[in-house]
Amino acid sequence: MKKSILFLTLLLFTCFVVHSQTFEGKIVYQNNIKSKLPNVTDAQFAAMMGNTMEYYIKNGDYKTISNGSLLQSQNYINSENKLYTKMANSETFMWNDGATNPDEVLKVEINKAVTTVAGHSCDEVILTCKSGIQKYYYNAKIAVDADKFVNHKFGNWYAFVSQSKALPLKYTIENPQFSMEVTATSVENIVLEPSFFALPANAKTAKNPY
Repeated sequence: MKKSILFLTLLLFTCFVVHSQTFEGKIVYQNNIKSKLPNVTDAQFAAMMGNTMEYYIKNGDYKTISNGSLLQSQNYINSENKLYTKMANSETFMWNDGATNPDEVLKVEINKAVTTVAGHSCDEVILTCKSGIQKYYYNAKIAVDADKFVNHKFGNWYAFVSQSKALPLKYTIENPQFSMEVTATSVENIVLEPSFFALPANAKTAKNPY
């Protein structure tokens, strides 16, 4: 159960055409998780991982804040190529090396103008992976510089952004542990200070064993 929850955490907040100006600001997502584990209910997953996520990005750094009782936040620090995860049951920020990826993308498909999310017409990227199917829906106006994430293999992040060059406004993940749908409810341009993405002073850190 613990391994399944941790895997969910890393996929959920890690689970984006280059424009002259990339998106800087905040996206609020609504999470809908369906458990496939006999000993974990949908409600337990929702309570632990949260049903709302705030996502902030500036250049190559990003941060997520969850309202879950277990998952609190994640910080991706580009200069280190590390993703730090903070859980409520520990004072330590557990980090994963962005260069590593236990998953593998087997096939990539792109479909145009598939749906509309938060008022934006979205194209679709489908990643068929060893772990299952991942579908991402994006609009090129919510742009990122994919080159900043060339070393961020973890969670198939670069596999997605190298195709979309934009952030996802919606994504779905299917694997043996759960099915998950994450949908943007608001998109806001905000000027963020680089210090916003840093870990707290004197934060304890350790390598994630998973």
